Amino acid sequence: MGERTQRVDARANHGRILDVAEDVFGRGGEAASTEEVARLAGVGIATVFRHFPTKAALLQAVLVRRFDRLREQAEALLDTADPGAAFYGFFRHLVADAATKIAIGDALLGAGGDVHGAATEAGNGLRRAVGALLARAQRAGAVRDDAELPEVYALLVAMSRTAAHSSLDDETRDRALAIVFDGLTPSPPPTR
Repeated sequence: MGERTQRVDARANHGRILDVAEDVFGRGGEAASTEEVARLAGVGIATVFRHFPTKAALLQAVLVRRFDRLREQAEALLDTADPGAAFYGFFRHLVADAATKIAIGDALLGAGGDVHGAATEAGNGLRRAVGALLARAQRAGAVRDDAELPEVYALLVAMSRTAAHSSLDDETRDRALAIVFDGLTPSPPPTR
């Protein structure tokens, strides 16, 4: 019974550490510390390092989990009745979420971590899910047929980075997104 309780506690600590680290590094970026994560998670620093041997390992786990969660959200939208609203709504969500994700990625790089491997694989999973939303929206006539995933993803990344680093207010961000979305919307057929 004691060993099982320890495993349950270890799993709970693992999840709590990841939750707190996502918040701490999402707000503080490279300046945030594992000591702050330990304190806010209610565990000792040794417990943090028992689960994640380095700061970079912790940050990679946080980033992978975040990408996986976003991918799952995108995949859940594949069955919605309005594919256009699902695509544009998720695009908007990713842009609004970008500052936190970028801060975690920057902290990972600052900690000497490798953004390749598991983080790249998880990021590619998100990209494929966005591609599936795009294809579904195109089949529904909500996105122009000639817009392919590489350029749509480039627009998504550009808007995300701009929103994260330019201190755009919500109104400016929404107007910029409306312009991008107008460019992705099919043109009406010419009148005769």
